[in-house]
Amino acid sequence: MTSDPEVLTRVEGPVGRITLNRPGALHALTTGMISLITRALLAWRHDPAIALVLIDHAGERGFCAGGDIRMLARSGAGDGAEARQFFFDEYRLNCLLHDYAKPTVAVMDGITMGGGVGLSRPCRFRVATERTTFAMPETGIGLFPDVGGGWYLSRMPGHIGLWLALTGARIKAADCELTGIATDYVESARVADLKAAIVARPADVEGLLAEFEGDAGRPAIAQHQDEIARLFAGDSVEAIVAALAATDSDWAREQLAILKTKSPQTLKVAFRQLRLGGAMRVFAENMAMEYRIGARVVQRHDFQEGVRAVIIDKDNAPRWDPPTLAGVTEAMLDGIFAPLASAQTWTPLP
Repeated sequence: MTSDPEVLTRVEGPVGRITLNRPGALHALTTGMISLITRALLAWRHDPAIALVLIDHAGERGFCAGGDIRMLARSGAGDGAEARQFFFDEYRLNCLLHDYAKPTVAVMDGITMGGGVGLSRPCRFRVATERTTFAMPETGIGLFPDVGGGWYLSRMPGHIGLWLALTGARIKAADCELTGIATDYVESARVADLKAAIVARPADVEGLLAEFEGDAGRPAIAQHQDEIARLFAGDSVEAIVAALAATDSDWAREQLAILKTKSPQTLKVAFRQLRLGGAMRVFAENMAMEYRIGARVVQRHDFQEGVRAVIIDKDNAPRWDPPTLAGVTEAMLDGIFAPLASAQTWTPLP
């Protein structure tokens, strides 16, 4: 056991610094971590002495692997209250970062998934390294690509965001730059010097990022952009599956095989989520929608079964219910997306 705080927050000169400090769990977010980060951001929001906020992590294994999935599953198996509170607080933090008036910098040096995306993607500057691995893998555990996925993924060019949402594909730094997930690429060996320079000269952050910028190489997605744009353009998950099945290419067959392992319910939830989120004009509106989804899916069979199969038993053989796309009805989806009672509705921080 350790008594070290899960998040280190401090002021270094004119910079407010937030360091995720749960390396043994790849900095997976807990309710306590979310509270610490939120309090720091609120304290610095109107402090004239703070010019910029820097978010990074301790250790070298990754930025943030997601949220506390075991807690969410445990809560979802009961009354779901703790899981709903987690989502409520996390989405408020996501929204706070999205609308933050001061420059924010996230250093995504390593694994950046799920909740880590919710922390980094709203930041104005997002630094990837050769160790960065991005993914939104929620369809594989019966959850959904939340923390703003309906907003950010739907706005990527050529249906790349939908492809990422449905398949849970893992991508590296060059692809993160291509899709706008990252704004800059810096070699990991230079990250410490970059952070020291930002602390010393926060007003020059754009110039410093240009000075430290490296070459991430050619994005792997580039060779499949045309296929993604064409095959993921369907007006339903079934149409996408049919397009992949009708395409004679190794890549299409690989994507089809991946989709067949995912929760049919979650595939359809993610598809509708991105369609609706892409049409919304206010980020908080998207987060209110995602809260409605999250409040319900944590208590549904597929999330419980996905966590069992992937995280607890690790047999990677989930038994989805319904087991097919045809079994996921519009009425079922309507229930997941339906408005909550006014007292349960999510709202952003004042």
